Amino acid sequence: MILVTGATGHLGNVLVRLLVVSNKKVRVLVLPNEDLKPLEDLNVEIVRGDVRDFEAVNKACKNVEVVYHLAAVISIFGKSKLVYEVNVEGTKNVLRACMKNRVSRMLYVSSVHAFAELAKGSLIDENVPIDPKLVTGHYAKSKAMATQEVLKAVKEGFDAVLIFPTGIIGPYDWRLSEMGSLIVYFCGGMLKLAVGGGFDFVDVRDVAKAMILALEKADRGEKFILSGEYVTIRALIEMLERIVGKKPRVIFLPNWTAYLVAMAAIPYYKLKNQKPLLTFYSVFALSRGYIYSNQKARQKLDFSPMPVFESLKDAVDWFAENGYVVTRSR
Repeated sequence: MILVTGATGHLGNVLVRLLVVSNKKVRVLVLPNEDLKPLEDLNVEIVRGDVRDFEAVNKACKNVEVVYHLAAVISIFGKSKLVYEVNVEGTKNVLRACMKNRVSRMLYVSSVHAFAELAKGSLIDENVPIDPKLVTGHYAKSKAMATQEVLKAVKEGFDAVLIFPTGIIGPYDWRLSEMGSLIVYFCGGMLKLAVGGGFDFVDVRDVAKAMILALEKADRGEKFILSGEYVTIRALIEMLERIVGKKPRVIFLPNWTAYLVAMAAIPYYKLKNQKPLLTFYSVFALSRGYIYSNQKARQKLDFSPMPVFESLKDAVDWFAENGYVVTRSR
């Protein structure tokens, strides 16, 4: 039996799909009131619970051989406490439950944001330190702290593998990630402002496949960066223009202006209880220009990510097929 936490998320539901297609017995831990649309028609065992509740996690880990731990939350206005409770304390609960139930191996999904922030344009590989004191923002700090907990458990004898994806894009984005929102806004003609800089983006299906291989092939405690292709936001929007055959007028803001806009928009999004597309941290991350090395994953996991253009095209078509947009790729 395989347990997946965070199974209704973008990466989580794609991972579950691959496992089910491979005829694996899958159990998913989902929140008590969570919408199960992303798992519809998938043959999985549903366990309701919260990773913050040890007893719920312990119950979910009964008779489980391996665990994929994906459950996490990003920074939410006024809810930094929740970020640490889920990302750090939740991970501690999963580790404790795994050990108590003699789970043979766990794969933990960290983030490239957990790595220490170096000079702009630096090459980031698995040897870069992981330290919450050396990163910016609650999400990055919480992922660094959780990663340290997993590595501590490894030193104490627990068998875990860690992956660090970059910006995930692609189909099956039921809940609209930040990149999914950008695509939907663009296709609907609602994307009016954008920022400079860029980031590394990787297809969700490539990450899910690599996770399965990492659990099978990796040594205890190994870390893998799963990156794809560095793309500027301007180039990404130009790709979308080619894909959908539209060229709306998008104003690109300099970073200093984008910071001001992101800060000024906070009260509006708080009032609307909505997730903003532009945040202080997203502007910061896009300005760093880091190059994330996937050489280790290529060598050991045969990792070969698809081009961003193909991933965007598939995402646009998926959003159209599922009623998020009316525009399809040409």
